[in-house]
Amino acid sequence: MENLDRSIEPLSPIRSWDRLVGFILFFILVIGAPFVLPSNMHYLRLLMGLALGYILSRSYTGFAGSVNRAYNTGPTKLMRTMMFMFLITAIANVTFLMFAKDLTVYSLSINPINIGLILGGLLFGFGMAFSSCCATGVMTDLATDLPRAGVTLVFFCFGVFIGFPLQATQSWIKSSMFTSQTGTKFAQGVYMPDLFKWDGLDGYLGSIVLTTILVSVVIYFSYRYEKKRRQKSTYVGVPSERVQDNPKEEDIANFTMNSESTYNVLFRKPWTLKQGAVGMAIIFVLMMGLTKSGWGASTPYGFWFGKVLNTFGVSATSLANFTHQPAEVFSGPLLANGVTVQDFGIFLGAIIFIFTAGLFKETMHSVSTLNMKSASLFALGGFTMGFGTRLSNGCNVGALYTPIAQFSVSGWIFLVALVLGGIIGNKLSKTLNAN
Repeated sequence: MENLDRSIEPLSPIRSWDRLVGFILFFILVIGAPFVLPSNMHYLRLLMGLALGYILSRSYTGFAGSVNRAYNTGPTKLMRTMMFMFLITAIANVTFLMFAKDLTVYSLSINPINIGLILGGLLFGFGMAFSSCCATGVMTDLATDLPRAGVTLVFFCFGVFIGFPLQATQSWIKSSMFTSQTGTKFAQGVYMPDLFKWDGLDGYLGSIVLTTILVSVVIYFSYRYEKKRRQKSTYVGVPSERVQDNPKEEDIANFTMNSESTYNVLFRKPWTLKQGAVGMAIIFVLMMGLTKSGWGASTPYGFWFGKVLNTFGVSATSLANFTHQPAEVFSGPLLANGVTVQDFGIFLGAIIFIFTAGLFKETMHSVSTLNMKSASLFALGGFTMGFGTRLSNGCNVGALYTPIAQFSVSGWIFLVALVLGGIIGNKLSKTLNAN
């Protein structure tokens, strides 16, 4: 989502054809999708994806930016907002987890704690620095910067595909150094409530307190870092955050429903980072209730790469033998996979925002041009992110947001590795781009 910062300008009259295209696309998807998708659950996945894509785009939010913005320009507001989102989502999830008779009805991301988790986090953070996006961000960025996001996505898919065999067979990825009673029922990880069974609420009170402490620690160091950047006069800031923090005052005295200013408020005015965080938390909670799982994004990317190979003659059986994935994911219908539908929805939700907000022309003017050097760096970023997801058993939603929101200790370890990888990647990227 970092590229969207360039497109934020003072509100101006919106071109009618932009909004018309956006609303037509929205209604076609909402009305027509049930006739194309294989089940009601796939349709719900699409709607949740559309909402996520719209929220990410309108609030100018991306997981990659939490590290990249801080390193490159100084502000840590996005990182602090991410922490706020993790906390409120975890608190909301207690309503599902605490009263569940059997936790195994949920597909919880209690990921293993091992070398793979750490190495995968380092690689993912490293790749975010080169491609300026993440597993979900690449889908929204396809709508705003196709050359960069397109190259990134191709190599992201390749990285996931190549990583499948390791994820399925290597003990340093599958086994956990530490586990807990509930963790053994999932992926051998550590489920935080197991550490606080004595708290009177089956461990969830202690888990919320510990999560709050960890969130507070990250926020504290974020403030310290930003303060240091400001004192050293290396703080630059992000254009989108300045617009979000200083919104144009609305003329309420002359309010009319069909005015341009009202349309701007309803469909164009940027949402704040916190509004975006609350929106994403709501969608996450809906996922937990409707799908019995959290937010995931990256695994289908490997399926897509395999499907391309299948189209060019590689048998589904050979692909299945190599990846240790079911042959059907390579030979079956593309939209049979629910997370694939959700990922496509994120891309389409970003497009709907661009058109309904009247930002199509500005977005097209801000699209980057590719040369061999930039394309190579984007490819490197995409591959390391994709390959890293297989080592850590997820991306920054599947290995970070979802585990933390579901009280898995692995999410916090991934966060540390992700930030370190992002710092290393940004340092190297800055050096390479300077030459």
